[in-house]
Amino acid sequence: MIEFVLRRLLASVATVVGAMVLLFTVLRSIPGDPAIVMLGPRATDAMIASMRERMMLDEPILVQLGAFLGNVARGDLGTDVLNDRPILMMVAEVLPYTILLAVGSILLAVAIGVPLGALAAAYRNSWMDRITAFLSVAFITVPPFVAGLLLLLVFSVNLRWFPVSGGGAPGDVLDQARHLVLPLVALALTWVGYIARLIRSSVLEEIAKDHVRTARSKGLAPGRVLFKHVLRGALIPTIAVLGVGFGNLLGGTVLIEIIFARPGLGYLILNAIESRNFPVVQGGLVVAVFLYTMANLLADLSYGLVDPRIRQA
Repeated sequence: MIEFVLRRLLASVATVVGAMVLLFTVLRSIPGDPAIVMLGPRATDAMIASMRERMMLDEPILVQLGAFLGNVARGDLGTDVLNDRPILMMVAEVLPYTILLAVGSILLAVAIGVPLGALAAAYRNSWMDRITAFLSVAFITVPPFVAGLLLLLVFSVNLRWFPVSGGGAPGDVLDQARHLVLPLVALALTWVGYIARLIRSSVLEEIAKDHVRTARSKGLAPGRVLFKHVLRGALIPTIAVLGVGFGNLLGGTVLIEIIFARPGLGYLILNAIESRNFPVVQGGLVVAVFLYTMANLLADLSYGLVDPRIRQA
């Protein structure tokens, strides 16, 4: 297991470094001088020269790349040259909102999708299976931003059960929870359907295996056979998908944060793009890459714990 963890850690580090090099290259390949783009057409030559010096744009590209990687390795994402604030501090202020939304959506999707899929498989071709299939397909086909707009219209504008926008008052847990409900549901719906379909297929495959037939022959209750002997194997594909799912949710949070005017990493990056704040865009994307890679690493490690055969891969 230790060797398996080390291999995955090294692979994750290589992935993060490679992604940062690619990110740096792509951002530097955008046409135009970043200093001129940030300052606008009315900037003087002196202002442009000062900005280029602060951003190290006068240095060779390899020197810029080395400084960028070295700073990130030390936990320094740079400074917002427009507001003179550490980017790491700016990210730290909004990151909890994004992580809470993404993790909460995954947990909600698992809490609803796994039982739905398991029950649909246990009662195959029954009315429950048909209803679950309909709901799963309906949830999968509705994009999160569409679900968000519909939820906002119904439950915030018309019924006024939940707040329209924002992240809630700082320190007020109840208020923050009320602001979280609709974005969380909008982001989780697609994954509820996807996980339910995945679990149903996996459960049907597990039910046909010898160890399940042995458990049934011993006279164990159907519920115990399902949740103790079948779901353990059926969850393996789901665990593998959740790592990728978390990365996709990070992308989905951008639109959800915009719809609900909710603070978060995606909203920060979007505002930086609109204001052409090059360093903040770069720092925010580095954090997003790191989160995506760590989510996949945790999924791989969980996968290895559940299925020992994976450790030999």
